[in-house]
Amino acid sequence: MSLALYGHLFSSYTQKVLMALYENGTPFEFRAIWQDTPQHVAEWLKRWPLRKFPMLLDGDRTVVETSIIIEYLQLNHPGPVRLIPADPMKALDVRFLDRFFDLHVMNMMQLAVNGALTGDSVKRKDGHDESIAKLELAYAWLDGELAGRSWAVGDAFTMADCAAAPSLFYADWVHRIPESYPVLRAYRTRLLARPSFARCVEDARQFRPLFPLGAPDRD
Repeated sequence: MSLALYGHLFSSYTQKVLMALYENGTPFEFRAIWQDTPQHVAEWLKRWPLRKFPMLLDGDRTVVETSIIIEYLQLNHPGPVRLIPADPMKALDVRFLDRFFDLHVMNMMQLAVNGALTGDSVKRKDGHDESIAKLELAYAWLDGELAGRSWAVGDAFTMADCAAAPSLFYADWVHRIPESYPVLRAYRTRLLARPSFARCVEDARQFRPLFPLGAPDRD
C-alpha cells in the first residue's frame, strides 16, 4: 500500500483528510501519532519537524497541510467524488470556503482549547471569551451565506465540506450554534449524517475525555 496517513483520530485536521479518503474509498494505511506508536512519531517528526499533523506519505513523497493533501489526492489518486471542481471559478469558491472554515471557525475554536490547556483560570476565560466572540461573527456570516444550499457551495459535496464538518463539530462544543442561525444548525446536522464524517466521529469517540473544556454529552 503506497498511501499512509499520519495523524490522530480526534484531530479535526486529521478528520478533514480522512473524510476525503473515505469519500472516494481510497486505500490507505492510518498511522496513529500517539504515545504507544513511537515508530510513527519518529517517522513523522523526521519528515515534518514542524510537529503538525496530518501528514500524507505516498511512497517516498511527503505531503502536508490538509488542503494541499486533498488537492494532491485528487490529482494523483482520483476517485468518483471530485472534491475540487474542474471549473476554475467554482474551484475558487470551494477553496475560499475551505479556508474560511479552517481559519475563522476551527482556528477560532482552538483559542478556547489553548486557553484551557494552560491550566490558568484567567487565560482559560480569556481564551473562551475571545473564541465565542470570533465564532459568533463566523456563525452569523455562514448562516446567510449557506442559505438555499445543501452543501457549502451548492449541491455537490466538496473539500469545503470536508473542512466544515470537523470545524463546526468542535466549534459547537465551545460555543453552541444559536437557534437564531437555523441554516447553519441544519448544515451541521447534515454533515454529521454524512457517512464519511459519521465514521470519523465514531472512531474518535473514545478520545472525548481529552477535550479540555469537557465534551458535551451529545453528537
